[in-house]
Amino acid sequence: MVQKLIESGLSLSEFARQERISVSTLYGWKKKYSATGLRVSKGHSSNGWSAEQKFAVVLETAALSEVELSKYCREKGLYPEQVKQWKLSCIAGNEKTTQTPKLLAQERKEDRKRIKELEKELKRKDAALAETAALLVLRKKLNAYWGEDEGH
Repeated sequence: MVQKLIESGLSLSEFARQERISVSTLYGWKKKYSATGLRVSKGHSSNGWSAEQKFAVVLETAALSEVELSKYCREKGLYPEQVKQWKLSCIAGNEKTTQTPKLLAQERKEDRKRIKELEKELKRKDAALAETAALLVLRKKLNAYWGEDEGH
């Protein structure tokens, strides 16, 4: 638990609250651990593990029960929560396929081309609409000049 406290980077009180342990108990454990001469370090931390190593751990522990997982983690210097998080990361990594920069650039090029086509079509339709509006105005004026109804 002391090793987990050190690796968490949290203050003693924050860690105690998170783990639901009294601060005085945690402080006592830390004091006893330090008194034994054992070094508390982040050396066993999983932060230095490569993605391949983490994936291998996920594969090795996939079929283990909670008890077996806990034993495995103690032997490897890990926490079951870490392995579970790695498993979620592996799953999330397969949710979306990452696109290569070349593919992204190609898609951007196609998008720009489509935007230009749409802008061109919009200009054409705006011009046609303006022409139609102008013809309607002229027709009304002509009808008004000749004194004809709109109905004829």
